[in-house]
Amino acid sequence: MDKNYFWFKVLVQTIAILVTAAFFDGIIVENVISAFFAAIILGFLNAVLRPLLIFLTLPITLFSLGFFIFIINAVILKLTAFFIPGFIVSGFFTSIFGALFISIVSFLLNILTFKDNSIEVIDLKKRNGNFWE
Repeated sequence: MDKNYFWFKVLVQTIAILVTAAFFDGIIVENVISAFFAAIILGFLNAVLRPLLIFLTLPITLFSLGFFIFIINAVILKLTAFFIPGFIVSGFFTSIFGALFISIVSFLLNILTFKDNSIEVIDLKKRNGNFWE
């Protein structure tokens, strides 16, 4: 993996955390540095701990038709807040909806910026009257 790609993904996750903190009163980010380190820890925990938790809770996840994954995501977000000073997630439902919102914002930012793991610029030109190419 390209190191620039990694840092760009961390930047996208940082922006997603800051946007989420702006929308949810129970999520507090004291500064951008806290959001940056929260993005790194959140990414690490999602890569290492989340698959293990999903495997260990597979029966309850299947029984709940996958909804238990929201609980796992909330636990990962609360654990990230535990490790990062200046990043506070208060409340269980705040962590559930905050984790969901971070995922959605991160997904949208990735859709807007990446195609085949490369940054793409959309350049539209007006041709033939009112048609854009």
